[in-house]
Amino acid sequence: MRRSELIGRLRALPAGRRLITALDVPDADSALALAASLGPAGGFVKVGLELFSAAGPPVVTALRGLGRDVFLDLKYHDIPNTVAAAARQASRLGASLCTIHAANGRAALQAAAVALADEPPGPSGQRPALLAVTVLTSLSAADLDEIAPGGGSLADRLARLATLAWESGCDGLVCSAADLPDLRRVLGPEPLVVTPGIRPAAGAADDQKRVATPRQAAAAGADFLVIGRPVTQAPDPAAALAAIAAEFA
Repeated sequence: MRRSELIGRLRALPAGRRLITALDVPDADSALALAASLGPAGGFVKVGLELFSAAGPPVVTALRGLGRDVFLDLKYHDIPNTVAAAARQASRLGASLCTIHAANGRAALQAAAVALADEPPGPSGQRPALLAVTVLTSLSAADLDEIAPGGGSLADRLARLATLAWESGCDGLVCSAADLPDLRRVLGPEPLVVTPGIRPAAGAADDQKRVATPRQAAAAGADFLVIGRPVTQAPDPAAALAAIAAEFA
């Protein structure tokens, strides 16, 4: 499937279906119970490193059996052959979105993008969108200077990584709402953008350093939002998610 067609299909989903609940739980039973508690606004769920390490591919299949679309957020970072093979497996599992670190470099980004472009549609009926992670929302400019001194400002690093990913064939980006306006100016409106670090206006930032409210993210041009603790630790996850959906719409 061509990149523009896939992005168009995903953007056409109603706003409530473009909220992704992070199932950051330690086992499959907890994940399935939480996914079942989300109500009609809980169309998308995120399977990250913790859950996938505990429960593996079967949990993706089980979540899809509940009618949930899966954002497989494993942030591939390896040699080109390995990330290409991993991306193909994500498609065969029926994931709707998967992630790769933009810092992987051009060869690995291109390898993953080509692998997905050549892969027949998976159980979801289409291939996953390949999203490049620019800079984790838990990292500040000072953190980046410690990791890679002399790499330029945070904005410069983000722009370089985002441009590299888009030119290499990725379908979009994972980035904070605070970074999104600058990236839209650099790349334009076409790339799909998933925004983590979402907190309701009265919510705590927890360990995130660059956060935004659902309304701020929508205004910045986010296509999908990832929400974790404000939903998963709420007394009524379905009600919490529905309130966020109303603010994002």
